[in-house]
Order: sequence, then structure tokens, then C-alpha cells
Amino acid sequence: MAWFTCFGRKAESPTTRTIDIEEEISSIQNIRLYSYKELQIASNDFSVVNKIGRGGFGSVYKGKLKDGTLVALKVLSVESSQGVREFLTEINTISAIQHENLVSLCGCCVEGGHRIVVYGYLENNSLAQTLLGGVRSNIKFSWKIRTKICIGVALGLAFLHEEIQPHVVHRDIKASNVLLDKDLTAKISDFGLAKLFPPHLTHISTRVAGTLGYLAPEYALRGQLTRKADIYSFGVLLLEIVCGRCNKNDRLPAEEKYLLEKAWVLYSNNKLKELMDVSLEGDQDFDLDEACKFVKISFLCTQQMPKLRPSMSTVVKMLRGEIGVDEMKISQPGLVSEYFESKNTSDASSSGLGKQDNSTGDTTMTHGTMTFSSIYNRSP
Repeated sequence: MAWFTCFGRKAESPTTRTIDIEEEISSIQNIRLYSYKELQIASNDFSVVNKIGRGGFGSVYKGKLKDGTLVALKVLSVESSQGVREFLTEINTISAIQHENLVSLCGCCVEGGHRIVVYGYLENNSLAQTLLGGVRSNIKFSWKIRTKICIGVALGLAFLHEEIQPHVVHRDIKASNVLLDKDLTAKISDFGLAKLFPPHLTHISTRVAGTLGYLAPEYALRGQLTRKADIYSFGVLLLEIVCGRCNKNDRLPAEEKYLLEKAWVLYSNNKLKELMDVSLEGDQDFDLDEACKFVKISFLCTQQMPKLRPSMSTVVKMLRGEIGVDEMKISQPGLVSEYFESKNTSDASSSGLGKQDNSTGDTTMTHGTMTFSSIYNRSP
């Protein structure tokens, strides 16, 4: 299967790498190849007006194809020596799968030195911007909408983890990688760090890559990757959606800086009500009991021991109310924020850890590479 071709490739010269990319892309079935000229026209020569995001490997532009189709053009920087592997990984992974809660790939461009991924355009940006970001959003995130988004992301992950072979571990589930279409349907994006996970393996030992605050302890500290790492990240994201705030806020006092830690303290003191987003007050659909249940599910997903975390298909059933959570034993979540703060301070300049993307506020944790933070980092 073509998926496997982009993993484990040795570093090569730029010339050889270009040939390899073209060979890799040509071997993938059912992928449309765009010319650089038509994408240049679609984006008005990649004008600043059409720039809707940027990240570690380049920029993202809104475009309109000749047939009127709106697209998002994720452009790998020509100067970037990094990101080639991630480019191939993303194309290989997302071209082979389709799901309502995953972004749709239209095609790509590998003409000359240009590397561009073409996605369907999503009108309502990312959760990081519309729900958690500082920019003003016209979207009213009612409890009904939040429930829909939580279940949608869970369904997308359950599909990746359990319904396709080999399984796919995303490795960078976070608010800026959850995009919203015109109907506020959640779409998981950015598969540049994804790993294929054959069923016979218990875990994969790999470099750590992802975003601080979302990383599971066993993966962040030991590089042991399983599907449970994605489940931990989802648990943090679930908590953010319910509470309407980012998992880390440096402007708050130390005891309130980390959302997961604060939530656990309130839960331990039977004060979960204090955790809820004040913007939900007056929402006729808001159900405090259901919101508290969602918080408990987030704790189940973020437990210290990976084996205690539920599968994503089980999480879907819990979110839908098909499986009760009140009787489940919840152990303390794995908290590694203090460790990363010290690592970020002492090691960032020398090891490449804890890089900050100023466009999103995300800090990425990588060994030898940077992540592409988001398709949509600011309003168009």
C-alpha cells in the first residue's frame, strides 16, 4: 500500500528528494495533480489578502478554482528543508481515507520546487480561533453545538483508530487542528505527523512531536506512541470545548494556569459547576449534568495509565449517553505541564523543544522537526 512509502526514508539531497516526491505522488491513486499556474490564479498570486494561516512549514491561502470551488492551499515554504516528510505523510494518509469528520483532500501540486496541499475550504475556521481564540467570532457556541462538535471529533478519531487498516494515530489532536464547515461540523485536519499503526504492535517508539498541553505523559516522556496518546489529547480538547478556554493560560495564577489541573481540583472538591463556560448561562439547551458528564469523560481519557483510557468508540457511546460514566472509577489524570515548562526553559534553544507559533499561541514539542500548527490560524 502506498501509505508505507513515506516512512523511514533517509535524508537525501534536495535534487534527489524532488524526484522522490514526484515518484511518491505519482504512485498514489485517485489524487488530482494541480499545476502551479492554476493555483496561482485561484489565490490571486497567493496574495496577502487571501492568506488565512501560517505555520512551521509555510502558509495557507484561500483560493477559488476555475469551476468556482473554494479551496484552502497549504503551501510548503520553498526555503524549508523540513516538512518534506510531513508533506508526503499528509498526502499519503488523507488521500486514502474519507470520513465526514476528516478534512477532504482535493489534490496537490508538486510541480518543480512547489509543494502545495489542496483542501476543501471550510468557512468557519478552527476551534482555536472561533471558540478559544482572542478574535471576535459571530458563532454562538451553544451547548447543542458543542455537543455536536465533541461527538464529531470523537467519531473521526474512532474511524482512524478502529475502522481502517492499518490504524492511524494522528499525533496532534488540538483545537487549532479541528476545523468547522458552514454547518459547524467538526473536521480533523493536519495529518503531517500521523503514524500508521499495524495491529500486531503494542506501541511505536518514535520521536516526540505534538503540542504542549495535549501530549500524553508516556509519549511525551518516553516516546511510546499508541492510540491512547490521541485519546489523551482528545480528553484535553473535550475539556476545552466544555469550558470554553485554552488548556493553558499564562495570565492566570499558577494554581489556575493549567485547565486540566484546575478541573481535577474542582472535581475532587465537588465543584465542577465552577468550571463551566459563563457564556452558556441562559442557553436553554444547556444541561449542567451532561456538561459534568463530559468533564468526567475527559478525565477518563486523560488518566495517567494508558490502559485505563477508553477506546474512542467507547468514548463516542459515552458522549451519546449509550454508556453511563457515573459508576466508573476515575483516577487522577496524567499531568506533565510542570515538566515541560522546565524543559522549555532549559532546552528550547539547544534542542528545538517547545517552539512557539505566534499565530496560534501553540507551543509544539518536537525532536528535529516543527509541526504545521493549523490550516486556519486567523479569520479570512
